[in-house]
Amino acid sequence: MPQPAPAPVASVVFTTYNQPDWLEKVLVGFGTQDRTDFEVLVADDGSRDDTRERIEALRGQLPVEVRHLWQADDGFRKCEALNMAIRASRADYVLFTDGDCIPRADFVSTHLRLREPGRFLSGGYHKLPMDTSKAISLDDIRSGRCFDAAWLRKRGMPASRRNVKLTAGPKLGALLDAISPARASWNGHSASAWKRDIVAINGFDERMKYGGQDREFGERLENAGIRGKRIRHRAIVLHLDHPRGYATQDSIDFNRGLRADTRRLRRTWTEFGIEKRAAP
Repeated sequence: MPQPAPAPVASVVFTTYNQPDWLEKVLVGFGTQDRTDFEVLVADDGSRDDTRERIEALRGQLPVEVRHLWQADDGFRKCEALNMAIRASRADYVLFTDGDCIPRADFVSTHLRLREPGRFLSGGYHKLPMDTSKAISLDDIRSGRCFDAAWLRKRGMPASRRNVKLTAGPKLGALLDAISPARASWNGHSASAWKRDIVAINGFDERMKYGGQDREFGERLENAGIRGKRIRHRAIVLHLDHPRGYATQDSIDFNRGLRADTRRLRRTWTEFGIEKRAAP
């Protein structure tokens, strides 16, 4: 009898919603990683058929398994989509990014190399303007030249001290992470944790719409004793520009209040997460 395929070492999770061009670039980025023993879960928050068609067309070209998890379009439900993917993930370690973030070839291997028991990893992103985002082709991703700062500058990326994320090697990146004053918060564009720790806090709070839902999740991890570790100069993604029509002041205000309660009450569990029940 054929032996079952081994479980992936990591599950990469990200959401998407009606951005097939950006999604294609992200998937090609995961197809050019320097290791292939992971799975990709696209948590789809209700996209049209063109997203499914784009994923199906790419599947046979990528060296990793891509699973498309779809939920009906009922407004901004990113937390529900993420919890759906967490339930479906087959690895004991989960990496999170966004459907508009192209990963550098060492993204997955860096997260796996730096993981530790009792910690979550807080990576970084490099935000691009729209003209530069559009200029990146699939071949630019496959070759890796889209992560070259000089190449990006020629295509409209402004000069910035933040460009050091693209030029720092592993040693300088580690030093910059060690001395950075930035807090090691949960950043949805580049973060990872052990699945057992994610399940122990019941995943993402599904009451939260846009604005700070990732941070609240990280704050519950910290309340549970899972401390953040900065890798923002070592685990790099390029953030493609896009409009945010789903952002509302009401959702931002609600989320701020919920986060304040999480910090004040030292909450580790949400009753509105993967399981819909009170804390065990």
